[in-house]
Amino acid sequence: MSARTSLLRQIQDISPWDGTEAGHVADVSAWIAGGAPLYRTRRPDIPDPHLVSYFVALDGEGDLLLVHHRKSGLWLPSGGHVEPDEDPWDTVVRECQEELHTAAVPSPLTGPRPFFLTSTRTRGPSPHTDVSLWYVLEVEAITSYDRREFAGIRWLSPRRTLDEPLDRLDPHMHRFAGKLLAALS
Repeated sequence: MSARTSLLRQIQDISPWDGTEAGHVADVSAWIAGGAPLYRTRRPDIPDPHLVSYFVALDGEGDLLLVHHRKSGLWLPSGGHVEPDEDPWDTVVRECQEELHTAAVPSPLTGPRPFFLTSTRTRGPSPHTDVSLWYVLEVEAITSYDRREFAGIRWLSPRRTLDEPLDRLDPHMHRFAGKLLAALS
């Protein structure tokens, strides 16, 4: 099976949380099936759109880790751009080690499959669209992280995340927290 076919199946296996995610699944499926380039080949935005893997680390209490991303100025999950011909799960494994200095352990809730999908226009001087696959990880503790990329980290319960002002978070963070709460119930 080709990487494109595998990716398309992973996207289509996501159970959409709401109409927005259902629209993203449909649009991203058409984008992948249409043969467009999938991977960023030149920073920051070529091609537009391109794939990103986010990963939300959950601790034993069910709290999720958000990082304060220096470039975006937002609190969001860790993650990074999928390299050419890299499986998005392999991106999670690589980026988890680089950014949080720990191994990526898939949550029993999802395994190594994406749980949530977004297609988002970025902010800043070179806006572009990130097609983000959101994975859920289990972690014991985070004792260090990439301070060049992140100004800080914080743990929040999914319910507390819903209380955070959306203009300080990834624009889909409230929707993700709602889907996670429903899945954990």
